[in-house]
Amino acid sequence: MTQFDPKLSVAADLAAVDECIRERLASDVALVSQVGEYIVGAGGKRLRPVLLLLVAGACGCVDRRAHTLAAVVEMIHTATLLHDDVVDESELRRGRRTANAVFGNAASVLVGDFLYSRAFQMMVGVGNMEVMRILADATNTIAEGEVLQLMNVGDADITRDSYLRVIRYKTAKLFEAAGRIGALIAGADAETCERMAEHGMRLGTAFQLVDDVLDYSGDVAQTGKNLGDDLSEGKPTLPLLRVLECGSAAQRTVVRLAITQPGTADFSAVMAAIRDTGALEFTAQAARAEAARAAELLEALPASQRKQTLLELCTFAVERTS
Repeated sequence: MTQFDPKLSVAADLAAVDECIRERLASDVALVSQVGEYIVGAGGKRLRPVLLLLVAGACGCVDRRAHTLAAVVEMIHTATLLHDDVVDESELRRGRRTANAVFGNAASVLVGDFLYSRAFQMMVGVGNMEVMRILADATNTIAEGEVLQLMNVGDADITRDSYLRVIRYKTAKLFEAAGRIGALIAGADAETCERMAEHGMRLGTAFQLVDDVLDYSGDVAQTGKNLGDDLSEGKPTLPLLRVLECGSAAQRTVVRLAITQPGTADFSAVMAAIRDTGALEFTAQAARAEAARAAELLEALPASQRKQTLLELCTFAVERTS
């Protein structure tokens, strides 16, 4: 696969977004600026703001509001990462130490709160009540997803539907909001806004499912996180649920113990069970189905370079290695 970087197609717009983020991260409280810059400076794929910018462009308009709202979406996402890493006690993200590992849990939580509140100040400044409703609802849903995931830790009896609900809430909801807002601020009709919202939801789901695959098959140098992190935290992701659905009694026992007794798993035995049941391919196929639906939802958009990039993004979502 040819190397694909969705950021390149919206590089000028992203530069404006990054400038906006840095301006609004400024604070008289030095630690706020320091932690915020550490997180934003870590880079990342910027997928949510990229999606918003691409959809807005494909629907006919990218302006200053799009830059501001793309920054808002990225700041909300960054806040969730700060809180996630504290909850998960993570020490590595994107190949370097997490903010909580560097600055401590208290600073990470409080700066995450600052990012949330700053993001809401920025969206109020845009002056669009529908945009505010979308982002307020999304932020609330993401928080519910975080709690649902916490409740599922160590639970080997959750269903596939319950797990997919966590993905839809925790990860895909902000993609959904980005797609909907991109269409909305470009003046698209209600049907197109709904299609772009579903496109974002499907794309976000595909990305998370691939992350689930990479947690058991990725290269730490590429993924920037340790192999088996989800397993060590007792998170019952789809590859493990697949083993519980179709594995032998011995395989199910190994995986059940890994989920219910985090940190004590025989990782090699779990990996063997995942491999022998085809659980990674099963999960990858589920991701491909989500990405295919995401691509279908773009068909009604007029031909443009940004539409083409959105289609390529659907492919990238399921073929990436990091």
